[in-house]
Order: sequence, then structure tokens, then C-alpha cells
Amino acid sequence: MKGEFTVKDFDINRIIQGKAPLDTTSRTCRTQVRKLCSRYLNVKHLHSVRHSKAAKLYFVKRQDIQTHAVLRGVEEVKAPTFPDSVSSGDVKLIKKEGDAVAMDEVVLEIETDKTALPVMSPGHGTIAKMLVKEGQSVKSQQPLFTVNVTGVAPAATSPAPAVAPAPPAAPAPAPASARAPVAAPAPTTAAAGKKQAAPTVVKKAAAPAGPTLAAKIIGDPTKTISGTRTEHPVEMNRMRKRIAERLKEAQNTTAMLTTFNECDMSKLMAFRKANLETFTKKYGVKLSFMSPFLKASANALMDQPVINGVIMGDNIVYRDYVDISVAVATPRGLVTPVVRNVESMDFPRIELAIAALAEKARNGRLTPGDMQGGTFTISNGGVEIRPMMYLALSYDHRLIDGREAVMFLRKVKSGVEDPTSILAGI
Repeated sequence: MKGEFTVKDFDINRIIQGKAPLDTTSRTCRTQVRKLCSRYLNVKHLHSVRHSKAAKLYFVKRQDIQTHAVLRGVEEVKAPTFPDSVSSGDVKLIKKEGDAVAMDEVVLEIETDKTALPVMSPGHGTIAKMLVKEGQSVKSQQPLFTVNVTGVAPAATSPAPAVAPAPPAAPAPAPASARAPVAAPAPTTAAAGKKQAAPTVVKKAAAPAGPTLAAKIIGDPTKTISGTRTEHPVEMNRMRKRIAERLKEAQNTTAMLTTFNECDMSKLMAFRKANLETFTKKYGVKLSFMSPFLKASANALMDQPVINGVIMGDNIVYRDYVDISVAVATPRGLVTPVVRNVESMDFPRIELAIAALAEKARNGRLTPGDMQGGTFTISNGGVEIRPMMYLALSYDHRLIDGREAVMFLRKVKSGVEDPTSILAGI
């Protein structure tokens, strides 16, 4: 070993010597173990650092230290611990019993009110048994499936070899009547006495039946309207149901009002154009319109703290931080991941935070924690052909008066129309 070191709650030296259990369910913890083993111990192969509460790793010292996971066999995988705001979720199966899986490969997803939580295999092996069904509602820590962990990675599937095309069939010989007229004299050559072979009859195979006309016309009813005058009921997923419930709940419980203001985007567009290339080279992300809007909104919320508040029971809760939810459309529905502490962020930090959340949303990796606790929400409606757009603020009129709403929009307008005022802190 090249030195003594520890990682959080477990002593890696004792784990290496086989004297301590690796008691963790953290994927991050396993990743740290891999990195430390590779860095400090010159480990060539770390077959499996499994998140089992009783797993031990033993190292066999040769010229280079190698590792072997002693405990293998069937391991039960449970649903993750849901946050307090999520009571259950619906199962969406990705793998089935008997399928080979690799470590950390997604076996199923749990669709909750807020997002889809991936559940992964604890190691290389095969799925021994599925304990839940497609669409079944599950709760926190409920057993989902068992994996026969073998430590052997599944073989990569190679593409099937292309089938060589059959040689073209020889053309059928013409009928005898076409080759010689009926009144022709008999041939006098020696070959004339030989009986001519009958032509081979080749039967053409019937073409496989294609899709019916109705199937061609209808297609996917969720993506196209085919004009067949048919109806196709499709059950809403859990997220869409929750969105509908919350929208209706908001309509019934809040006195919703919307105030508009016109905004000239000319200076912001010129500012972005002038700094786009340099910004992208330095930070690795593009300078979009979202960071100026988020920062302008944060400044306006600090100027009008009541808009950053919320009614809870008989109290008004004022929050001394600005966490802005950014509305993002995904195939599963609208999600609102949160950019936290925007009041203390600059344009680069905001853009990097949005890019990280957008990547998680594209890959279906958003967690409920990524979408909890927003104090304000922004949705980008786009810019017209002219460099003008409308700013709209929807608010609960029980808490916010029209005066505060107008002053808030004026503050946002001034920050967007002159982004240098944001940089100057005015």
C-alpha cells in the first residue's frame, strides 16, 4: 500500500484485509471504493463492489493486487426510499426474468408523481425472479426482484451476419410451340433422335401478407390523426394524473391572477451575441436567455419578497432564499427541476446548473429531490420575430396585490432590457 486512507464511515484498509464489512447501499460509495483501490493499490480488476449489507471483499496478493468478491448468489433488490411527499409509484418493467444484466444496469423504473426512479442491478448476473408486475403500485423499500449475482458480465450481442442474396433464377425456357412451328420438317441431325427434356416449372412463392389498410391508415393514435373516425382511450400515467390534480387544486384554492408587461429584448440579444463564443469556450455551455431571466427574476424577488412567499394555513411564510423551478417538457410530461440559491449565482453558474438538470431530465435521472422546494417558477414562452416579448406573472391574489406584481415585472423588465444592470448589481 502507498499510504493510510479512509473514506467516510468505513475504513478501506480493513475492508481490503477482509476484517470489516462493506455496509452501504450507496452507488457513490462503491464508485469511491473503485477509484481508491485503483489509485492506491494498483488494482487491476475490481469485479464487484456490491451494495449488500454483509458483503466483504478479500484481496489476493500477487505481483499486482487483485480482488475477488467472496459472497455471490441471489440478492433481493428493494424499492428506494421515497421522500416524504411521495407515498408510492407504478412499476415499468425494462427487463424480465432470466435476462442477463450487468452491474448498475436498469432493470425497472418506478414512476412517481414527480419523476421516474431507475432501479438497477446490484451486480453482473441474471434476474432470478420478478416480484412485481407491470403497472403495479409499490411503496418504499418494497421487494422488487431478485438477481443471481455471478460476477460474470453479460456477453455483448453481436449483430447478425447479413444473409447473402439468392442467385437470380434462370429464365424459364420458352414453350416448344414458340420454338418451332407446327409444320416444320423433322430434324435430320443425330441429336434429333434424342428426347428433349421437359422445361422446369418454377412456382413463385406467395408474398407475405402486409399490414391491413386499416392498420396503415390508423398508425399511432397518440401521434397522428388518420381521419378514420375511431377513438382510442389511453390511460394517463401517474405523472400526468398528478399534474392534472395539482392544476385543478391550484385553480380551486388560489385566487389566480395574471399581469402582463411588454419587454424589449434588443440589448439582451446583442449582449448574448457579443459574448456567446467566449462564454462557450470558457464554460463549455452556451449562454442562453434563461440565465439572464433567472437572475433578473431573482433580483426582482429580492426587491419584492412577498412574491417569494407562500400561504400555509393562516400564516405567510417568507423565504430568504430564491430557488427557481424551470419548466421542462419531457416525453413523460412537464417537469420543474429546481435551480437553488439563484440569488447568489452568476450567469455561468446558472447555465451550468440548468445544463446539468437538463441532461438528467433527458436521461430520465431526475429525482424527487431535484424538483422539490421551488419558490418561483419560470417557463420560457419564446421570442417573436421582432425582439419583443411579453412578460407574464401569475400569482395568488390572496397574498400578492397588483402593485407588487407590477413592480416585480418592472424590475424583471429592466434587468432583461439592460443585462449590464444585473452585472452592476443595480
